[in-house]
Amino acid sequence: MIGTEIERLIQLLAKLPGLGPRSARRAVLYMMKRREAVMTPLVKALAEAAEKIVTCHNCGNLDTVDPCAICADGRRDPTIICVVEEVADLWALERAGTYKGRYHVLGGVLSAIDGMGPEDLNIAGLIARAGEVGLGEVILATGATVDGQTTAHYLTERLAGCDVTVTRLAQGVPVGGELDYLDDGTLSAALKARRPA
Repeated sequence: MIGTEIERLIQLLAKLPGLGPRSARRAVLYMMKRREAVMTPLVKALAEAAEKIVTCHNCGNLDTVDPCAICADGRRDPTIICVVEEVADLWALERAGTYKGRYHVLGGVLSAIDGMGPEDLNIAGLIARAGEVGLGEVILATGATVDGQTTAHYLTERLAGCDVTVTRLAQGVPVGGELDYLDDGTLSAALKARRPA
């Protein structure tokens, strides 16, 4: 029989993405065996994060300062905003290390099934930012899903009245991808987006 505190910890960890009850149980056992090296520092880090992490009022990124470090960085190009669905997408683009502009996090995508309408996303903030003097381009980096495409189309229409160029991320064959393993939608997008060699 497992104690209630341990069971509660397992149940809480099992709610995290990628962890089910079995993985959570293994993680809890690992932490309990290594209390001083793993569990105690983790508890301290979680408490500090819960206290200090805020949402950037400008772009929607998560950081310990507001505005976030990206918005406050004077070396970033203020004439470009890359629109992403979630903070995880922003972090993925930052890991790639090639984009040097600013961001805007929508907080999801339009989805009738999930009950997500335009009022549930940070679209008003994007439209306000698109009207700022000096902004030249808005890159729509929503996913290649039906909801992501719908959201991009909606944003394109809403941004039509702003004096900015609206672009989309390229889609198609990934680097190192073999044609035989790609789905029909990816192949179709790659053919439509072809460019001179």
